[in-house]
Amino acid sequence: MAFEKVKRSENYSEWYNNLVKNADLAEHSAVKGCMVIKPYGYAIWEKMQQALDKMFKETGHSNAYFPLFVPKNLFEKEEKNAEGFAKECAVVTHYRLKNDPDNPGKLIVDPNSKLEEELIVRPTSEAIIWNTYKNWIQSYRDLPILLNQWANVVRWEMRTRLFLRTAEFLWQEGHTAHATKEEALAETKQMLDVYAKFAEGFMAVPVIRGVKSENERFAGADDTYCIEGMMQDGKALQMGTSHFLGQNFAKAFDVKFQDKNSKLEYVWATSWGVSTRLMGALIMVHSDDEGLVLPPALAPIHVVIVPVFRTDEELNQVTETALAIKKDLEKLGLTVKYDNRDTQKPGFKFAEWELKGVPVRIALGPRDLQNGVAEVARRDTKTKESVPLNGLAAHIHGMMETIQSALYEKALAYRTAKTWEVNTWEEFVDVIENREGFALAHWDGTGETEEKIKEMTKATIRCIPFDAKEETGACILSGKPSSKRVVFAKAY
Repeated sequence: MAFEKVKRSENYSEWYNNLVKNADLAEHSAVKGCMVIKPYGYAIWEKMQQALDKMFKETGHSNAYFPLFVPKNLFEKEEKNAEGFAKECAVVTHYRLKNDPDNPGKLIVDPNSKLEEELIVRPTSEAIIWNTYKNWIQSYRDLPILLNQWANVVRWEMRTRLFLRTAEFLWQEGHTAHATKEEALAETKQMLDVYAKFAEGFMAVPVIRGVKSENERFAGADDTYCIEGMMQDGKALQMGTSHFLGQNFAKAFDVKFQDKNSKLEYVWATSWGVSTRLMGALIMVHSDDEGLVLPPALAPIHVVIVPVFRTDEELNQVTETALAIKKDLEKLGLTVKYDNRDTQKPGFKFAEWELKGVPVRIALGPRDLQNGVAEVARRDTKTKESVPLNGLAAHIHGMMETIQSALYEKALAYRTAKTWEVNTWEEFVDVIENREGFALAHWDGTGETEEKIKEMTKATIRCIPFDAKEETGACILSGKPSSKRVVFAKAY
């Protein structure tokens, strides 16, 4: 291919950036800090959207859409939420431009178009949604409200990285309203479980389910639950969050309902979301020096068929069989690309589709036709085999499940190998600085100790795992008593 490859083991960050660009997933835009998601990258995101959207609807949720702009007075109502996002907000102050009298052809802000109230470009939508819910909720009969929206948000990031952290990104955000605390908590946990099932079942990424520490909690939430994945450099990536908002937003926006006993009560709330950073996780967990490695569940193209030929006559012979194979595979629900371009040689095509992570490649030439076989190559293991044309489609269909499972098991084995229980400060620093990965360590539960550890090592508490066992221990830094281990790691 016509670009310089960077080895993952030599410069992980540069390897990632190059892969995103070379595989035609995304590129930097003319707007600083923002990205252009290219068709192939967006096709993967669409597959994610479709799968998640189906899971949301199966759990009783409906889609809606709310404005991009949030009046400043609404944004300020829930103080912790406003304070948490204040430094990342883009603000609209005027609504019109005009010609610059001193510079023909240039435009300036019309000072007479100043807005009566500034508008915040949404960094998240709790404020505008809960102001709306106030008009929708009067009685217990109006509850629950189970809504999701697919949208874009803006968080003014200073240091950006394609998919992982950009000033504008795509996401979904669920916002639900409930009559009881128990219902809201059940919803929060249910949606985290949906995210975990998606990550493991579709992305083939093993995740740890847990609750965030108070310091890492979503601004305005009583509790934040999360799923954390490990990337191939041992760093953590927060892949999804589900927030129990308590009655904080209901109180801020005065959203009350009359219960079955005619008593006025504040509504209980949740919010939950995942974003295009899942694309970053997909890339960083599975890919290699040759390019993307995509799990079949999210691959835009499952199989590519590359003809090997010298003459037009040979191409015609191969094409007839290739199109028959394509038809058989499509009947089984697979997406197939027949790459019969005559502008590139087979070797170029092999490298290109390997770079793009297509799970299975079929090479088919005149000799293969004579022998009644096709050469089938797996992207994940880079293994090849000759498979009889009779029964080829069924064989490849079965391979998809094998590949999906193998990718998950490989990622799980890596995470297991890179996770250590540590009991001393020296062991902790060794894991964070030298071994790289997750350190399961005791912590005294204070924000002060958490901040000190972060300042000294750049490691943060990723979560307190739901399945953490009760055990007597001492905090690695303060030596104070602790009853559970938490997950520390450097993170994206």
